[in-house]
This record gives sequence, structure tokens and C-alpha cells, in this order.
Amino acid sequence: MAVPIYQVDSFTEEPFKGNPAGVCLLREPADPAWMQGVAAEMNVAETAFPLAEGDGFRLRWFTPKTEVRLCGHATLAAAHILWESGVLAPGREARFQTLSGLLTARRDGDLVELDFPARPPLPRAPEWIDAVAGALGLKPAAVVMSAEDVLFEAADEEAVRAVEPDFAVLRTLPARGVIVTSRAAGKGCDFVSRFFAPAVGIDEDPVTGSSHTVLVPYWAAKLGKTSFTARQLSARGGVLHLRLDGERVKIAGRAVTVIRGEILV
Repeated sequence: MAVPIYQVDSFTEEPFKGNPAGVCLLREPADPAWMQGVAAEMNVAETAFPLAEGDGFRLRWFTPKTEVRLCGHATLAAAHILWESGVLAPGREARFQTLSGLLTARRDGDLVELDFPARPPLPRAPEWIDAVAGALGLKPAAVVMSAEDVLFEAADEEAVRAVEPDFAVLRTLPARGVIVTSRAAGKGCDFVSRFFAPAVGIDEDPVTGSSHTVLVPYWAAKLGKTSFTARQLSARGGVLHLRLDGERVKIAGRAVTVIRGEILV
């Protein structure tokens, strides 16, 4: 039986911008090895696999290399496809049971707003942090660790743009990824970032929803505000509209479908 599959560009309203995600609409439970094979075949940062379950969906995400516990742009893409394909009525909230608990998505005008757990920085950086700074060629203004990622605050936006990581070093680190961030240089944007995760098969992620579950509480504490517009400075680029809501982070963006097809095996 053929399985519907899509490619969606998330956190953008323009095709070929933002972060591409695969969305594979499962009709029945699938073997994890098969899902990993599909993700490797799609060869984008993450492929999402929603499966109808109860009043919502079971959702898993795979990079070309491994399963991950949390992914923002592929969740946005999955919700977008569920509404666009008619699997979910336009006014209904998408509810996803995941390895990170219940996540939801709702339409807010032409935006899709995700509700994710906040992941505030931990109080102490790990001992191996100097190796990361060396691999980034960066003198950070601040360094913190989250549950999965290391966050470096750079001096300014120019320093974030200039980072050229040593990916061989980053692949050896006991962390999912490395976030580099600073205040934004121009008006209309609060902060900028880049995200590197070679340990899970993604050298640089174009636009990373999950990293903003760390960035939002970080910048909320520094800037004394709870609502933000952020830009990720990858080659493709993307814009996120963000809000800290207690222990949750609201992550909103747009999405556009670029490919529709079927998996025949």
C-alpha cells in the first residue's frame, strides 16, 4: 500500500526558504527501522511520522541518522499537512503525543502556533565547554547548558554570522547540538541564532524550533520580556514568532508545501 509523503518548508512563506521537513502520513504503526530508512531517503533535517491515535496523533521524528526527542519545524509541517490534506478539520487543534509529552498546534490567522515545553538553561556549563568554544572559533559572552544543547551568546550578530564550526570536533561532544545566539542588530527582531547538530546528522539546521525552547527563557531573563521575534541566520533563513507562557513556549511560523508524493515500498 502506498503511503502519502510530503515535503514542507517551515518557518517561511516562500518555497525553498526556511527549514524543509518530510511528513509521512501513517495509516498504521510502522517499524522504526522503516521510518529511519524513509528519513534517510528524504535526507532533510527531520521527517515527521504522525499516526492517528485517540483524540490526536502519535508523532515521531527522525533525522537521516537517528530518532530525536523533540523537533519544532517538522511538528509545524505535520500540522500544516494534516489541515491541508483534510485529515484534520481546519478549526481543530492538532494534538501530538511524543517522546517530549503532549504537544499541540493551532491555527492563528496565517500562522501555525506550537505549544512546547520550555527548557531553561541549567546553572552550570560542562567541563568540556572549552572544546566547543575552540571548535566554533568564538569568544562567548556567556555559556549555558540545556537538557540537550549548549548555548553560546556571542558579542553581536556579526559574530554569529561569522562562525565556521569544526564539525569533526562537534560530532564527538556529548550533546545534541550547539546554539550560537546574540541580540539582533536591526529593528523588528529581538535576537538571532544558528544551530549546529552534527552528532545527530545535521551540520547546520536551517531553522530550529526546538532550540527556541532554550533561547526563549534565556532571552526572557536577559531582556525582561516574554514576546519575541527571532531570526535564524542559516543560508535559507527563517523567522519565528515566540512567547514564553509559564513553563511553555509558544512557537509560531508559516509553512508551504513544496512536494507531494507516495512511498511505494
